[in-house]
Formats: sequence, C-alpha cells, structure tokens
Amino acid sequence: MKEFDFLLRGGTVVSHELERVADIGITDGKITALESAVTDSAREVVDATGLHIFPGLIDSHVHFNDPGRAHWEGIETGSRALAAGGGTMFFDMPLNSSPPTLDAASFDKKLLAAQDKSFADFALWGGLVPGNLDKLEELAARGVIGFKAFMSNSGIEDFSCVDDGTLREGMKRAAQLGKLVAVHAESEEITNSLTEQRLYRGEVTARDYLDSRPVLAELDAIGRAVELAGETGCVLHIVHVSSGAGVALVAGAKQSGVNVTCETCPHYLVLTEADVEKIGALAKCAPPLRPKSMQDSLWEYVGNGAVSTIGSDHSPSPPEMKTGENFFKIWGGISGVQHTLSLLLTGFGLRGQAERDPALASTVENAKAPSPLRFAGAVHDALPLIARLTSFNVAQRFNLPGTKGRLAVGADADLALVDLREKFPVRTEDLFYRHRQSPYVGRALTGRVVRTILRGQTVFRDGKIISAPTGKFVEPIRR
Repeated sequence: MKEFDFLLRGGTVVSHELERVADIGITDGKITALESAVTDSAREVVDATGLHIFPGLIDSHVHFNDPGRAHWEGIETGSRALAAGGGTMFFDMPLNSSPPTLDAASFDKKLLAAQDKSFADFALWGGLVPGNLDKLEELAARGVIGFKAFMSNSGIEDFSCVDDGTLREGMKRAAQLGKLVAVHAESEEITNSLTEQRLYRGEVTARDYLDSRPVLAELDAIGRAVELAGETGCVLHIVHVSSGAGVALVAGAKQSGVNVTCETCPHYLVLTEADVEKIGALAKCAPPLRPKSMQDSLWEYVGNGAVSTIGSDHSPSPPEMKTGENFFKIWGGISGVQHTLSLLLTGFGLRGQAERDPALASTVENAKAPSPLRFAGAVHDALPLIARLTSFNVAQRFNLPGTKGRLAVGADADLALVDLREKFPVRTEDLFYRHRQSPYVGRALTGRVVRTILRGQTVFRDGKIISAPTGKFVEPIRR
C-alpha cells in the first residue's frame, strides 16, 4: 500500500464535466488518486463529506497594483483575499502598477514584487500601448500571459489607450509571437464625447456617468476589435463584457472564423445600474453596470456557454479615491476577488430554484437577486459550468500547463472546498482586502469556501490564512 501526503474523503468532486462523490489522494502537490473509495493511508486525512470540491479558481483579471501602488491593494493582500474565496491562481493586469508592465525591465520589477508575497500561483499580463510595439517581443520572452490594450481611456496617465492603427499592428506582432491580445472594449470617441458634453453642462451625478458610457460604446469597440483580429489572425479575448448584445457579437465573430472569446464579471451578473445610484462609488466600474433587462440577457449567454470565462476585474483603490461630488472623477473599480465563487453559486442556485418552481420568481425578485431565467437545461449542469467558467476554460484559453485548471490525476492539487449548505452575509470585518470596502457588503450568499488548497498545501481554512506565501510564477505554453 502507498501512503499519500493528504487524502480528502467523501467529498462531491466537481470537474468541468460532471460532479460525483470521490476520494482525492495527493502526493508531492499533485493529485495522484481520484477514486470512489481510496483504501491507501495518508499522513493527513480530511473528511470532506457534505462538501463540494471545485478546481481552484483561476482569476484571469485582477489589478493588485504591485509595485508602486501597493497602498491601493498589493499582491500580498490581494492574493490573501483570492485564496479566501477559493482562488489558487491570478493574472495581474499591467496598468495599475508603477511603472506599468510595458517592457522587460518593468516586468522584472513586477515579478520581483510578486515573488515571496503571493498566496496563490500567478501569471502576468504585458501592456499594449502606443509607443511600446517594439517591446512586445521582450515581454513575450519574459513569459507574459498576453497583451492587454484599452480602446478607451484607462484612467492611468502612463497607460494610454490604443487607436485602431496601433491595435492592428500590435495584433500582428502578437500573432507572430504566439500571444493573445485582450482588450477593454469601449469606444474612446463615444465615451469621451458624451463625457465632455455632460461635464460642460455640469452634469456629474452617477446617472450622468452611466449615460456617458452606453452599451453602444461597447458594441462599437467589440466590432472593431473582432474585425482587426480577423484581419491579423490574432487570438483575441474581450474582457468584462457587460451585456448579452456584446456576447452575441463575439459569438457571431467566432462562428465566422475569428479566434475570439470573452469574459464577464460577477458584478454584471449580480448588480444593475440601479445599484450604482443606490450604493454609489463602490459600484462604479467601466463598462458600467447595465439595466436589468441587459443583465437577464447576459445570464442567458452565460448559461448557454457563449461566455468563456469569468474574472473578478478586482480593481481597488484607497477610500479617499471613492468619494466626491463629481462621479466622473471617482475611481472606477469594484473590489470583488474574494467572492466570485460564492456569487456565482448564489446566482445559479436562485435560477435553479426558480426553474424548478416558477412560483419562487417573485421571491427571487424581492430578494434583490437577478431574476430567474431558463438556461435550456444548463442550470442542471450549473456546478460543472461554474468549474469551466472559473478554472478549466481559463487554463485552456490562456494555454496554461496541463497541470492547471483540472481535477484529474496528474494535475496540481489546486482545490476549493465549499459548503453549499451554508448561507452567510458579506461582512466588512471578513474582507481580506487592504481596504475593506465592497459593494457586496450586506448581501446574503450561499456557498462558503471553507478550505483552499494550493498544490497540496492548505492556504486558507475556516476563515483564516494558515500558510506562508508560496505562490509561483506560471508561464503559458507557446501557441
């Protein structure tokens, strides 16, 4: 008989394909057994009966702001919060650090900032801006996950938005380098014009901000991005799509042969524009939150698999940047990396209840949760779908090594143990962020993460971080 380092007994294992009760044996940080009943012994045995075991969440879209702006968040506190939410890997965006990750030297500074601080494995984005096209090759050589570009103002002075010419050339070079390009798709022409009009008239409320960034701006930019990707042969990923209409554009382009996918974020599935006017600055983001009708449509596309990945777009700031009478000047970013998994479990759970019992529709509505929808049967596959959206699809789309994003023998033992029976309120005192602010405070969620395991080592358990930071840099496999 062999002896495992760690053995999880009797949990419901949720893979990207199905869920089943099984034991998981772990040796040297890898899953070495996944069977209905493992008879071998282990140095540590955990009874996981009644718990659901998900692949560790891979958040491909966070802004941890290290180096240079760690007072906004930082990799240490950001990765703690990620681990508390069942996350075992993140991709840090290039723009909010100082300097931004635009060349090999700035990449090296970010990598140094992440090493020995992170409680999760990590990958790093490189930036695509006017003036750094000749630096893309050296960023690719460093192992960036891909290149991120903004088609509208990023809000960061030294990370400029791209015009179509720069984006076209950047896509050409990315294709040659075997790298993916991700874009923030909002039209600078539309958003800037509408913003200037409102500022000129002194219209600076939350409602004015929402009106300055209509869904048309998103659709215009998505259309141009997919056209350029088709022209250049670039692999394209549209981040934080906020509407079903945006997903439909991506799906149509994909059917026509463009290598394009998209993500959405929990806040677009849980909050609406009404929450911006109610909650205020903590719910400000770009693209902004949409009306409930658009949210309903987005849920439909999530349910039928047209949305490939879900990332938090965690974009924090110090509290003083979240106040002011001029809503346009307030920092736009939502703190949410700690609750992605529970928010999705809650949302899908409500829809499942309503589908089985339509009489619950009004209850769901009154609970201020998204309205119930039918997913053409997909709701019955909700847990594996969540595993795909938050882990398996992320690993596949971004060409991570085969050890990531899977619950299978030979994969890294990156696991999130969740108690789906437990309901809990989001409380300020339970947040692991540097600044304990979130638009979800006060919201009741279902599905508490009780343990997070990174490569066989428990990082988070029962509300506490219990390990040292052991996160490693992970390079994608070249396309």
